[in-house]
Amino acid sequence: MEVFSDFQCPACKTLFTTTNRQLMDNYVSTGKVYLIHRDFPLPMHAHSRVAARYARAAAQLGKGEAVEQALFQNQEKWEQNGDVDGTVAAVLSTPEIAKVRALVKGGTLDAAIDKDYALGQVYRVNQTPTTVFHCKGQTYPYAGVMSYDILKQFLDQLLSQ
Repeated sequence: MEVFSDFQCPACKTLFTTTNRQLMDNYVSTGKVYLIHRDFPLPMHAHSRVAARYARAAAQLGKGEAVEQALFQNQEKWEQNGDVDGTVAAVLSTPEIAKVRALVKGGTLDAAIDKDYALGQVYRVNQTPTTVFHCKGQTYPYAGVMSYDILKQFLDQLLSQ
């Protein structure tokens, strides 16, 4: 399962805070589903690429989930003032945020973000979130927010094949 997401997208926040939490508990942590976050920062969102850089840097330190949660939960705040750094710093220790800042300033993270974005274009992603399901050589793209109940039905159907 690949989720093409933009940290500044309200629908992506909804998917993250409603559906994905239950997905993580019931499918990912049990090993039934492998979930990949793909960065798809939309050009109309002024701070989404910066947020993606911080999330990627944090993921390299094993802090991706905490930062992703902070970015989505505080989206309205940092979207207004552009303070992605402050939002991320609030959930990391001083040494961790120092490493994250160094990685962000290093300029190496954009290549991975661009790679995700290019992959999204291959799948014809034109909105976030878009989830692409892969099962037994088949690909099933879904644009928009899927409720957990619908997702559960779909996954159970795929897994029973």
